[in-house]
Amino acid sequence: METKIFSQNQIDDAVKLLAQGDLVAFPTETVYGLGAIATNEQAVKNVYAAKGRPSDNPLIVTVSDATMMAQYAKEVPERAQKLIKKFWPGPLTLLLYVKPHSLPKAVTGGLDTVAFRCPNDELTHELISKLGYPIVGPSANTSTKPSPTTAEHVYHDLKGKIAGIIDGGPTEVGLESTIIDLSVATPIVLRPGAITPEELSAALGEKVLINTGKVADKDVPKAPGMKYRHYAPSAPVVVVDDPNDFAHLNLTNETGVMALSKILNEIELPAANKFNLGENLADADHNLFGGLRYFDDKPNIKQIFVQGFSGSEDTLAYMNRLNKAAAGHHYMPK
Repeated sequence: METKIFSQNQIDDAVKLLAQGDLVAFPTETVYGLGAIATNEQAVKNVYAAKGRPSDNPLIVTVSDATMMAQYAKEVPERAQKLIKKFWPGPLTLLLYVKPHSLPKAVTGGLDTVAFRCPNDELTHELISKLGYPIVGPSANTSTKPSPTTAEHVYHDLKGKIAGIIDGGPTEVGLESTIIDLSVATPIVLRPGAITPEELSAALGEKVLINTGKVADKDVPKAPGMKYRHYAPSAPVVVVDDPNDFAHLNLTNETGVMALSKILNEIELPAANKFNLGENLADADHNLFGGLRYFDDKPNIKQIFVQGFSGSEDTLAYMNRLNKAAAGHHYMPK
């Protein structure tokens, strides 16, 4: 299969492919998504096949607005309306009860809930509006690998497996959306993102919880990113929590380091072995997946040390992705 790259003025060509059941990757402000019409069960199953994604891992449904979402949600409670007014379009995904028989089991994983997202990206809004249907939108990468933040990342993973990619340039946020479960008595963040629990609590006027549990092997996760290994390059990743510890690492030509620029400047390694996360946490959020992919393309790298962050809710999303990439492995000083 030829994978076509569409420019911003070729949206109509991408719409035609989606309408006939093909898969097209699309940009959002967070990461690139892999699109298929959400009501087309075979197309949705093809998404799982293209990504190599476990079939019990539910998909996010990407909509153009709250009106489209209301066609598939059993109800839109007041909590959801508050969050939509404050954060949509934007990097927030709402888990709600799904209207019976409105979406195939391949989307919901057989659950009575589904996650809805309205991204802040004009190209994607135009795509969905012209299509007239919501699309599923998991990250457009091979399952378990770092999420794509450029069209080139998508092409690297999925060329020959999908019909097209809409090139919207590099993403702005760089980490997937916050997912909040509104199907429970007390709202709970299932996946942290750019919108923090503190911001959600303020918008709702009530305390929002943060999920800390793990999904059992036999259970279907309620949202993406809760059960399976994610974001991992080929080389093992180790989190370095204390910036001072970088001075004590055993670094070789087979070692990669990802850190803020002020730390990298003090590390004696070839430039090719270093990836600059930027000047601050916001930069690190944006660059994390790009760095993991950078080292994934270097077969000589046998281990990757990555700077960790702590101290506020702003670090939750970054550390959630990094801990998954590292399978929980942290550097322990002797």
